[in-house]
Amino acid sequence: MRGYLIRRLLVVFIIFAPVFSYTGCKKQAKCGCDGDVLFNLVGQPAYVYFNDTGTSIYFYLTVDPYSQYNLCNPAGVFPNLANYKSGDILNVTGSAYWNCNYVMQASSSAYQSYYKVYDVHGTDISVNPYGKK
Repeated sequence: MRGYLIRRLLVVFIIFAPVFSYTGCKKQAKCGCDGDVLFNLVGQPAYVYFNDTGTSIYFYLTVDPYSQYNLCNPAGVFPNLANYKSGDILNVTGSAYWNCNYVMQASSSAYQSYYKVYDVHGTDISVNPYGKK
């Protein structure tokens, strides 16, 4: 009788234990330029690369050469780059988001990479007095 009661209590515990141990789901940040802001860049020195028409602008922070940042609004900040060459070190300000292509590739990959890709809604790209080549 006592063994039967212990087994019954054990079965009830096994059934209800997940209910009480559930801590909830962690919301994953939405990717892309209209997603959730991960962090803000404020005057961060970066190697800025762009094409002649200003349709593609990306950069690498001088403190993190393994992460690429693609500008969401290249046409909006391209006029600021008129006096500079592609590859110059400039100060970048804006909000960073996960890049959706990177998120999809990283989620299907079996290994962790130091290389990350972000999208940035740039608000300002200005001269870095120490970085002009």
